[in-house]
Amino acid sequence: MIRIKQTVFLIMIASFVVRCGPDPKDKKPKKEVAEKKVVFVIIDGIAADMLKNVNTPNLDDIAEHGGFTEAYVGGEKNGYSETPTISAVGYNSLLTGVWANKHNVFGNEIKAPNYHYPTIFKVFKDNFPKKKTAIFSTWLDNRTKLIGEDLPETGKIKMDYAFDGFELDTINFPHDSQRKYIKNIDEKVATEAARYIKLEGPDLSWVYLEFSDDMGHKFGDSPELDAAIEFEDGLMGQIWDAVQERQRLFNEDWLVVVTTDHGRSAKDGKGHGGQSDRERSTWIVTNLANTNAYFKEEIPSVVDIMPTILRFMDLEVNENILFELDGVTLIGEVDATGLKTKLIDGSLEIIWKNKTAINEYGTLYLANTNDFANGGEDDYKVIGEVALEKERFVVPLDNLSGFYKIVLKTPNTTLNTWYEVRE
Repeated sequence: MIRIKQTVFLIMIASFVVRCGPDPKDKKPKKEVAEKKVVFVIIDGIAADMLKNVNTPNLDDIAEHGGFTEAYVGGEKNGYSETPTISAVGYNSLLTGVWANKHNVFGNEIKAPNYHYPTIFKVFKDNFPKKKTAIFSTWLDNRTKLIGEDLPETGKIKMDYAFDGFELDTINFPHDSQRKYIKNIDEKVATEAARYIKLEGPDLSWVYLEFSDDMGHKFGDSPELDAAIEFEDGLMGQIWDAVQERQRLFNEDWLVVVTTDHGRSAKDGKGHGGQSDRERSTWIVTNLANTNAYFKEEIPSVVDIMPTILRFMDLEVNENILFELDGVTLIGEVDATGLKTKLIDGSLEIIWKNKTAINEYGTLYLANTNDFANGGEDDYKVIGEVALEKERFVVPLDNLSGFYKIVLKTPNTTLNTWYEVRE
């Protein structure tokens, strides 16, 4: 009897609250579609095997929400797209979604980037000029040279918020042989990234942390490098906490991608730049649970991150840019991977891996120019409609000479490869 009376009383109170509460008309309607935002993080110089030996609870937590995969940098080993496993080269491969044979950054000097291959920030601003971008970096050149802020060649792109350049401040960050000043800058950069993301929620952000690479160069495979990786993981935890808070408090859907720019030398872990397996060995961690079979079953690369951001944010790019991207999205449907060519009996054999469960078709294009690299457009010709399940197409060329660009376009994927006939 008491329980019944209490229930009735509570119902009466609830009814009174409903009648006397705020008028629903005064409430702002909630967004039905969550706003998509992205932050990608490069933690410098950590080979994939190194993560197995250290405590990285924050990277582990992100991976538990989404996934972890070993990956690679360096382009096609011994092929036309072979790319040095050097820091700035790796950063730019991520930013542009192409290898060094296209973006033309072959070292940390960043002598002559080819800005005709746009960065993810340029594509983003072309799609959403009023949305906000941010960079938090322990190296100023990431903004001034790679993104190319305020340069005529990049259309004078401007980052909406920049927190970088502290390595030039020798008063507040006096340089020391142990590189403690870089450690302090990393902490400052990550702390600000977490604060700004939590309060402002920029739409597209890049965080770059350097200290782990410095410890690799100085100590190689060592307890010092292990401690540096754990330190960076702690900083990553601040950023991850900020993203999760944004998702709890706002109607936002965040993509977090964490990776590295190169591995380390097999001998002692001090060097990098070459094409050994360990120097090419990297990894990708993401919070998205809908990674595709390519992410889970193959070994993706750093150039796959830009197409993933494009897919996640529904960014549109011109077909001439799409035909140049070397990467494949890590989320959503992928129809084919691994486009390659080789010369057989005077004909060009084109092969790929079919990733569809049904008999899907694609279109093959061929051009024998590279005008895109100079700001022009290539004259592509359709050379065939192909059943993807065949995984092979042969192009007879009577006068086989010179240079060829081949593109396979399917309903969900665009792949490209080059072939140069050598005497």
